[in-house]
Amino acid sequence: MPFFRAHILVSVDPVCIEKGAHKIIDKLNDELVAQGLIDEIQVLETSHIGNPTQFGPDLMVYPEGVHYANLKVEDIPFLVEEHFLKGRIVEKLRIEQQVAVDEELGPPKSKEKRVVLRNCGKIDPENIEEYIAEDGYMALGKVLTEMTPEQVIDEVLKSGLRGRGGAGFPAGKKWQFARSAPGTPKYLLCNADEGDPGAFMNRRVLESDPHSVLEGMIITAYATGSEQGYIYCRAEYPIAVKTMRLAIKQAKEMGLLGKNILGTNFSFDLEVRMGAGAFVCGEETALIASIEGKRGEPSTRPPFPATSGLWKKPTNNNNVETYANVPQIILKGAEWFSSMGTEKSKGTKTFALAGDVVNTGLIEVPFGITLREIIYEVGGGIKNGKDFKAVQTGGPMGGCLPKKYLDLPVDYESLTQAGSMMGSGGMIVMDEDTCMVDIARFFMDFTQDESCGKCVPCRVGNRRILEILTRICEGKGEASDIDKLEMLCEEIRATSLCGLGQGAPNPVISTLEHFRDEYEAHIHEKRCPAKSCRALIRYEIVEGACTGCTVCARNCPVNAISGERRQTHTIDMNTCIRCGICTQVCNFNAIEIN
Repeated sequence: MPFFRAHILVSVDPVCIEKGAHKIIDKLNDELVAQGLIDEIQVLETSHIGNPTQFGPDLMVYPEGVHYANLKVEDIPFLVEEHFLKGRIVEKLRIEQQVAVDEELGPPKSKEKRVVLRNCGKIDPENIEEYIAEDGYMALGKVLTEMTPEQVIDEVLKSGLRGRGGAGFPAGKKWQFARSAPGTPKYLLCNADEGDPGAFMNRRVLESDPHSVLEGMIITAYATGSEQGYIYCRAEYPIAVKTMRLAIKQAKEMGLLGKNILGTNFSFDLEVRMGAGAFVCGEETALIASIEGKRGEPSTRPPFPATSGLWKKPTNNNNVETYANVPQIILKGAEWFSSMGTEKSKGTKTFALAGDVVNTGLIEVPFGITLREIIYEVGGGIKNGKDFKAVQTGGPMGGCLPKKYLDLPVDYESLTQAGSMMGSGGMIVMDEDTCMVDIARFFMDFTQDESCGKCVPCRVGNRRILEILTRICEGKGEASDIDKLEMLCEEIRATSLCGLGQGAPNPVISTLEHFRDEYEAHIHEKRCPAKSCRALIRYEIVEGACTGCTVCARNCPVNAISGERRQTHTIDMNTCIRCGICTQVCNFNAIEIN
């Protein structure tokens, strides 16, 4: 293991990246090479240090614990020479208040609590020694020397850990089923086929802390009696695939994986299998079919994979986040883990916070936190001071929840009762300018495209829903369309083979329930209240406000605007393509959008 006398942690928060964090990293490495310090100083990326809006781009130097903020590329040569060559702290770039990140609590005064993300941005993911230095593989050692498989399962059951892939089934019970199922060999699978649009929770863990997933899988294999495991990762995650394969190689070299692990009679091997990017392969039976070399299609259950899974043998399948929790549960105990969260949803959950919120990105919060706390405290509120309209949880098959649910606690039962779902952890925030009919159309477009086509309700029914929603957004909706949508949604949800088809109508059902007036405006008034659906937008020039400067007419790409100079102009909506250029170039706010 190479020894470094100092480490530089550079924040790669999205705001810091926008401000030039990657250029700072490149310049740091160039200067360290130029000064002959590249073998003594290591530059690492970290997800968060201080307030990125106030301090970014910023970095922390260890072991001194010096925080440099608001850096520019031109500051780096002087910083490297003074701090790392001459040993003098550069006071003019330093901030007095030290903003350290606690790996478990997250940034100071934050609602976040890091368990799964405890090492992300803190260690070098390609160096197993750095993971070991953070108590890595101690849980595995404890399990193999002090605990029976039954005791491991019992500890996980007591912790209340539920599968983080979406369904929320208790992990310990799943392990029990696989262990007690007759037949050998038994297999262990890791679902890393993260396919929700905008979701990257699993990818972050795989790329930043791969050994936490490996250790969790090895412990699970010991508990379930599995001999062989597969990490099913989509090919669109090439860095994750590379990192996991390297981690497996390093673990084998250290005797932590393979034959007679840590000198015991327990043997377990792992390999990475790449998926072709089919969203439906996130469903466990489709994932199993894909690993077997078949077309990735779901199969009917029972039998469940725990009794007849991969190659018809007992198989346990959990996702990346579930496995990453396991070592900490073993090390710190079930009581520690169950002290976080709610009565039925224990621990923490990672979310990819996206949409019309100030602070987008990856977060980890305890179950029971409210949507309001996530959006307004962790997320910093709605962009540009606009009003909150809805939040969609659970990925493309989740529901859209309006303002009245802002104080809803985030846990499996509460979200389900409200008409949404936990899913794998996608969370999209929408402001007042969002058209909820168009949002339903967007998600339906995704799910019908990702349907494997095996069952008719999903293959045909979801396409019919998409056609109706598209027609409504284009101003061609009919009075009977709402009734048709409700009928189709119920039939598809009740008769589809797998979770994709059963969950696909959720965005439509929830928007019909909470935003029916928008559907009615589109259909009966041929109007989009959010002024988002292009076909339903009308541009009107306000008489009295227009000075007749002709700027709008000269910039219109289809010559839809006419009028004499110094006279109020008019827009021919039959010619207008609704590109919005006229509103952008008008200096007198004389064009209204209706």
